[in-house]
Amino acid sequence: MQYKILLVDDDAALLKMLSRYLSGKNYEIMTAENGITAISMIQKQPDMILLDINMPGMDGLELCRQIRDKISCPILFLTAKAEEQDRVNGLLSGGDDYIVKPFSLKELEARIIAHLKREERRRTDVSYRFSDGLMIDYSARTVSLGDTVLDFTRTEYEIIEFLSMHPGQVFDRERIYERVCGYDAEGDSRGITELVRRIRNKLAACTQTEYIQTVWGMGYQWRK
Repeated sequence: MQYKILLVDDDAALLKMLSRYLSGKNYEIMTAENGITAISMIQKQPDMILLDINMPGMDGLELCRQIRDKISCPILFLTAKAEEQDRVNGLLSGGDDYIVKPFSLKELEARIIAHLKREERRRTDVSYRFSDGLMIDYSARTVSLGDTVLDFTRTEYEIIEFLSMHPGQVFDRERIYERVCGYDAEGDSRGITELVRRIRNKLAACTQTEYIQTVWGMGYQWRK
């Protein structure tokens, strides 16, 4: 299978270099130098998006927020920004991974492979979990209560999936971040705290059951 990767960056030289390298690894490459062009290419259903944050006009974070509900593929941020809050903002906008420029092409390729393999496993793993009216469809990647399908971002769903597949097991914020996002979680626990709060608020609008429980001083667990 030839995977399609959409590269979005205003650096034409970088786009050319990445296109040449990844094409040589047998990926089908699409490129866009700004957010508007990238949005028009989403209909081609890329299997992964490599997205620069620091672009003029619509930056990468805003683009990610606009397309996240329209596409479920992994989004990897390519950026010169390395501050903790930048990583948190990338996670909260719906990104799945983060690599800081300048980066190793071998490391980038390894992350691409890891995310694509993860996606392939999800597509072939059809299973469900039911709990007090809540249904999680791990194949369709949906969460519903009764006839209502709840609206979660990709990363919010990832947290629900991870915790619900290990009911009663406690995970700290760093472990959740590392497992869900696939890269070093150090310093990003605030992002997980905010995402769990959002998940709870969305669930609380439909049910009084507390599915994600806080184990003080340790982390979070999915109720048994």
